[in-house]
Amino acid sequence: MRAAVIEVPGRPPLVVDRGPPAPGTGEVLVEVAAAPITPLDVLCATGTSYFGVPQTPYVPGVQGVGTVDGRLVWFPTTAGMRPGDGSMAAVAAVPRDDVVELPAGADPVLVAALGLSAVAAHMALTWRGGLTAGEQVLVLGAGGVVGQAAVQLARTAGARRVIAGARSAAARNRAKQAGADAVVALDTDDVAELAARFETVSDGPVDLVLDPLFGVPAAAAARTLRPGGRLVNLGGSAAETCPIDSSTLRSRSLRLLGYTNNELTPEQRSAALTTVAEQAVRGVLGVAREIVPLTGVAAAWQRQVCGAAAGRIVLTP
Repeated sequence: MRAAVIEVPGRPPLVVDRGPPAPGTGEVLVEVAAAPITPLDVLCATGTSYFGVPQTPYVPGVQGVGTVDGRLVWFPTTAGMRPGDGSMAAVAAVPRDDVVELPAGADPVLVAALGLSAVAAHMALTWRGGLTAGEQVLVLGAGGVVGQAAVQLARTAGARRVIAGARSAAARNRAKQAGADAVVALDTDDVAELAARFETVSDGPVDLVLDPLFGVPAAAAARTLRPGGRLVNLGGSAAETCPIDSSTLRSRSLRLLGYTNNELTPEQRSAALTTVAEQAVRGVLGVAREIVPLTGVAAAWQRQVCGAAAGRIVLTP
């Protein structure tokens, strides 16, 4: 079978021909239809993540969509985090209990593009953030996959107004296409200036901030929150530290909450993925994406590394 293989940490995968995997105890073989290249895949392959240097050679891909006995399914893997292979191959061996059957009419490429990013957006908004109908939501990093999904999912959960923040013009356009009521440019490191921009487009104080960026954007967003408002952080792509001042936290009794998909039980992850897939089938959840054949993985991987991808890159056989 054809597979993408990381032979040296930090270098793009190469396409090779190898024998199909043999399923272990409790595993099933999935005929892969779509496998996204995600930031986690790239991070793990560098060997610099907290998971350590991966055992090479290995097939990357922490998630994918394919078929088992004719049923369309989504599946996760631990490729790059633990020894073993992932989704970027014609066939993958995965634990049977991790497989999630998809609803009729699901688009394999769209579900692969949404995947765990949309799960994070959904669970950070609802389970961790406690979003209720009628609240005003501010989504940072709204041009990314998590952000685009969050804008749409906040709307379907009943948010009365969704404000988006994004850095580049292209990212702001994606946030607008996702349905944000207002889009703010995150092109300044001045916390007060950025907070003023958020407040200008807000309809009163914000109830909930979804933050995959941290750094200056999070500090500015915190200033827009109402007393008792919540900020859910699920990433640090802008910075690992954040200049939130103590007076803002104390004067409004704000709640700063952390989120990670790793905390979810298999049942929670399965239920969230099913919700995401159902929303996609209904046509109310989508994300910018591009399809690349597996043979083009090396160039596509480099574009992901450089931040030059126009949307989530999804590999197909």
